[in-house]
Amino acid sequence: MTTTIASHPALTGRRVPLSVTVSAWAVPVMIVGQFALISGIPVVIALVGALRRVPDRAVRRAATLVAVTFAIPLTVWLTRPDGAPSLSKDMHPGFAGLIVAASAVLLVTLHRARRRLPAR
Repeated sequence: MTTTIASHPALTGRRVPLSVTVSAWAVPVMIVGQFALISGIPVVIALVGALRRVPDRAVRRAATLVAVTFAIPLTVWLTRPDGAPSLSKDMHPGFAGLIVAASAVLLVTLHRARRRLPAR
């Protein structure tokens, strides 16, 4: 009598880079802390890192969502002739909440992807 063991297929993929995770955490902290313009740097890092290094489509979509929600108030601030001196003062609180919510979605998808992908 032989016993067969069902083997699970190995997940071939890469780890979620730490820079993407740190950037995803930095975005809502900077938005809430009134550093909205500087938070564009972690938005770009999270977007590029997710698109280039993370194989999970949900993470890519969530990073794109964060970038789009950040780009809308940035574009409004840059094109408005009578805008405030800083993006944080010009941004509607609803947009700030939307960016924080999109960042929370990105963090959840990163956590889910990190649990699924094997460590190197």
